[in-house]
Amino acid sequence: MRSYEKGSIMSFLKKILTWGSLAAILYVLLSYHFIFVGKDVKLLKKSQLTLNYTFYSIPGKTNRKIISIDALRKDGIADLLVEIGRISPEQRDMFLDQYQKKTDSE
Repeated sequence: MRSYEKGSIMSFLKKILTWGSLAAILYVLLSYHFIFVGKDVKLLKKSQLTLNYTFYSIPGKTNRKIISIDALRKDGIADLLVEIGRISPEQRDMFLDQYQKKTDSE
């Protein structure tokens, strides 16, 4: 193999690796909510590929405000709030029932 061919192949492989890495990063950003809980980051799987609420910070927000966001509620933010000890399972059910009733009446 000639040296210029070897360099050409390496350049091509670097481009493929770069574009593949960028595509993978974009896919992760489209697929997960990154929920900031103090110094921790929790991942929440999105129900559809979107950039809406990709990054969301919980501190300083009320539970009602957090659960009121349709995209986050649909993707399970209430279960995450229970998991981190911010609300009880009973409170989660109460919040979700309230939003289910609003949805049913519309």
